[in-house]
Amino acid sequence: MFAIHDYDYDLPPELVAQQPVRRKDASRLLRLDRRTGGIAHHRFHELADFLSPLDVMVINNTEVVPARIIGKKETGGAVEALVLDYPGQQAPDGTVCQCMVKSSKRLKPGQSLVFEESCRATVVDGKEGLYRIRFDGDLTEFLYQKGRVPLPPYIQRDDRRTPCDDSVCYQTVYAVEKGAVAAPTAGLHFTRELLDMIRAKGVAVAPLTLHVGHGTFLPVRVEDIRQHRMHRERFSISPDTVAAINRTKAEGGRVVAVGTTVVRVLEYLHKNGGGLAAADGECDLFIYPGFSFGLVDAMVTNFHLPRSTLLMLVSAFAGRENVLAAYRAAIAEAYRFYSYGDAMLIA
Repeated sequence: MFAIHDYDYDLPPELVAQQPVRRKDASRLLRLDRRTGGIAHHRFHELADFLSPLDVMVINNTEVVPARIIGKKETGGAVEALVLDYPGQQAPDGTVCQCMVKSSKRLKPGQSLVFEESCRATVVDGKEGLYRIRFDGDLTEFLYQKGRVPLPPYIQRDDRRTPCDDSVCYQTVYAVEKGAVAAPTAGLHFTRELLDMIRAKGVAVAPLTLHVGHGTFLPVRVEDIRQHRMHRERFSISPDTVAAINRTKAEGGRVVAVGTTVVRVLEYLHKNGGGLAAADGECDLFIYPGFSFGLVDAMVTNFHLPRSTLLMLVSAFAGRENVLAAYRAAIAEAYRFYSYGDAMLIA
């Protein structure tokens, strides 16, 4: 269970969702019993039926920043940059950000870049596609006027024919904290009406923040997954959310995590503190089979790429054989996969 090929599966390319369903909560929901391996098929708007008034549902309220920008070198060569650490660090002469950069040639310190007349920049340092860049002017204003949503590479877009408005679709309805370069995709299925229905049932809905970083796009490149190292991602959890979780545990309810990002924050805090307390920090927890869960009782999640850390996390939670069997069942039923695809409830 520690070999990278243990997390392979074959997915027909036509099942990779290129856009969401018209109504988000009309997506399909596969319910997996992590103890028995039992599988049932539903629609996402039925989620409230599987929650109890004693439960707390924890969501990630990060907001995806339109952090992909197109520009050029002063010599004319094209440059594409993805701002990774919005809002960056303020400096007397601008804003310094770490960026993932695509360029025909390696950039050099001191090199000038032009994204538009209103956004000029200078390379500070870096290598191998990761650079620190100093931006002049108001970077936030520029990103929100000219930036693009940094979609995962498996979502194909032709700028002349966009099937949906990704600036809206690739964002949860409860996103309020700017800072992510990828969406916490399990949350994309929720509508405000469904959230109201869940709250009306008595279920507490508690937010935390984890700003999903570029590491979510990076494959595991080692044969033994235990040798993989996660990128650090910024998180914040409030006293109110901690109180809601502690109250739920004391009353015998379940902590239902919406997404692997929520799972990682909660289990990181439990593992490192032996309990749960309000905190701001950076999470680098890698969860794979053999991990002992201390807080999370149920999980809403999407279907994940082969060999990904996300697939390894859900395999740790539900058992690798159970998860792969559920994936085979989903493929047989033509579920839609990945960010804009369908969902699972594992409990």
